[in-house]
Amino acid sequence: MSAPLKGKVALVAGATRGAGRGMAVELGAAGATVYVTGRSTRARRSEYDRPETIEDTADLVTEAGGQGVAVPTDHLDPAQVRALVDRIAEEQGRLDVLVNDIWGGEKLFEWESTLWEHDLDNGLRLLRLAVETHAITSHHALPLMLRNPGGLVVEVTDGTADYNAGNYRVNFFYDLAKASVLRMAFALGHELGPRGATAVALTPGWLRSEMMLDIYGVREDNWRDALERVPHFAISETPRYVGRAVAALAADPDVARWNGQSLSSGGLAREYGFTDLDGSRPDAWRYLVEVQDAGKPADTTGYR
Repeated sequence: MSAPLKGKVALVAGATRGAGRGMAVELGAAGATVYVTGRSTRARRSEYDRPETIEDTADLVTEAGGQGVAVPTDHLDPAQVRALVDRIAEEQGRLDVLVNDIWGGEKLFEWESTLWEHDLDNGLRLLRLAVETHAITSHHALPLMLRNPGGLVVEVTDGTADYNAGNYRVNFFYDLAKASVLRMAFALGHELGPRGATAVALTPGWLRSEMMLDIYGVREDNWRDALERVPHFAISETPRYVGRAVAALAADPDVARWNGQSLSSGGLAREYGFTDLDGSRPDAWRYLVEVQDAGKPADTTGYR
């Protein structure tokens, strides 16, 4: 089997579940050693109080063909992040891929609540979890990455730069958080490009994460049962799809052509030729504009 990332080292910050887990597993499937971090462990759950753990993710990485290493880390704590990077430096001597997927905001934002109506403490914590964690992690990890040329930073967000520029996303705090991550990739592109590394922003489409499946009362094997209630869910994708996007970027010797850009799983699938687990290629952001936002009936023909 092909292992284009064999010998490469990745850090997926925020890999407990969802997109982070999908990206870690696909980097492992490509042969990488993947350090997976988060706050939910087999010994202790975070405030999410969900069953997924970083140890489970690390096991999935190893089963996929890589080497998974679980390191409990609170990315709001600079000392913990510094210790994490020091460990990677000591054990591996290099870092080739950094995925900033830390989020933690599902229980903190209020749908379409105005800034003045929204709980202020929750809104400010959301910004800290979604933005400050990324800055802390990059601050400590990038010097190690820059020891070798060709490094890749992936800032994971929700929405492309074009879509978010013209659309209000949920509420003030959510909108600001997702726009900030897009801008992080743009700024890092300017700082890393001349130093031989690449930064991109990447968004999945409508993600069939563990939490989303639970919300709709379905599993991955019967997710289409939710379509009667939520017809546009037909465009959804597994976390492994955006994972394959990250693996494709990491294996691309010409990845610098994407430096500073906003990318999507569906757009990169067209570019690199990968598919989701079911063999389809959902293009959620094009579908969202041309079908869902346009008020048309759900029909994924030509979009997956």
